[in-house]
Amino acid sequence: MESIENQLRSARKATMALKRLSDTERQEVLEELATVLTENVDTILAENLKDLERMDATDSRYDRLLLNRDRIIALAQSVRDVALLPDPTNVLLSSKRLANGLLVEKKTVALGVVGVIYESRPNVTIDVAALCIRSGNVCLLRGGSDAWFTNMVLVNLMHQVLQKKGLDIHIAQLLPTDRNFVTELLTATKYVDIIIPRGSQALIDFVRDHAKVPVIETGAGVCHTYVESTADLEKAVRIVANAKISRPSVCNALDTVLIDKKVAKEFLTKLIPHFEAHQVGVYADEEAYSLLKDLAYQAVQKATEADFGREFLSLQCSVKTVASFDEALEHIAQYSSKHSECIISQDIQKIDTFMDTVDAAAVYANASTRFTDGGEFGLGAEIGISTQKLHARGPFALEKLVTEKWFVTGDGQVR
Repeated sequence: MESIENQLRSARKATMALKRLSDTERQEVLEELATVLTENVDTILAENLKDLERMDATDSRYDRLLLNRDRIIALAQSVRDVALLPDPTNVLLSSKRLANGLLVEKKTVALGVVGVIYESRPNVTIDVAALCIRSGNVCLLRGGSDAWFTNMVLVNLMHQVLQKKGLDIHIAQLLPTDRNFVTELLTATKYVDIIIPRGSQALIDFVRDHAKVPVIETGAGVCHTYVESTADLEKAVRIVANAKISRPSVCNALDTVLIDKKVAKEFLTKLIPHFEAHQVGVYADEEAYSLLKDLAYQAVQKATEADFGREFLSLQCSVKTVASFDEALEHIAQYSSKHSECIISQDIQKIDTFMDTVDAAAVYANASTRFTDGGEFGLGAEIGISTQKLHARGPFALEKLVTEKWFVTGDGQVR
């Protein structure tokens, strides 16, 4: 294959067929897809195993790649949940009758052709397809080579559903993983309406630097939790442990703990048993390193500058002590990826200041950053977490897979 233009062209053509589907018909496609997923669990697992066997089990991406029976059933349920969400298209945003008699209306419409580039997350294949079909969008899926077999079987199952419904299978397509075709996708302004990268900072940077198609960034999360001097330390320990340990390979997991010096020793003493139980590696500043060594914590080493602003995606994190509230804010402003940031405090004024001034898609007071998720926010599945400020910010879910269109109805008026 020398070009993916045929796939791009067929995607643009498929938008016409998708636009003609009623809301109910789109829902029926998703219900059928959910059923097919649950009926083919063993087939999906067999293909997923082929991918897993090619990856080192210690790789931080392994958990993202892994599918099991429970995850597939949950994925099918998420498709059903998306089917039940309100149709985000054809929503009347404004309507007015001008003095000349023209009826001017503004409604929501599908974006068109959505290209998504992602890594090691086969669940994204289903999430994106479900969200796009529900919102009347065609999707071009460019997953990573490490998930090729899993993505292939998932897209093949989608095509079975589309064929059964008498629909164009090009509504959802899997693109080849050869990197030579990525630039073609990124510059396909004739065929593609928007590109969404989901993955590492390196992937996002590459897409941003090379795309001519409009881009909405999602993925990289450098998340801080600040334990302020008035914090309830029992709550703080539960929150920090959850944010780091519950699923370390995801973008809303904790990367850096900031601790007020006044409570650092007491807090770390309470935190250590949780970190020890899961062998969490810690990169600590001078003061935190000294405290952890005195407390006989073994998995600690001195942090370098590179350990702050680093997305670990593993059972590792950095720890820094701060002398003041302002120092914590300054650190977050410098190193945050503007994904999710948390303060643990009982000082209402400081909580309000933190929530109002920290620049991130989601800010938390006394709760784990692990909640930054479309499903947890009641939005259904998501394509990713947008960290930019145009069009969408936070969970990029169904409600944001639309744009606006003006409908003007007249009766012979001329200007």
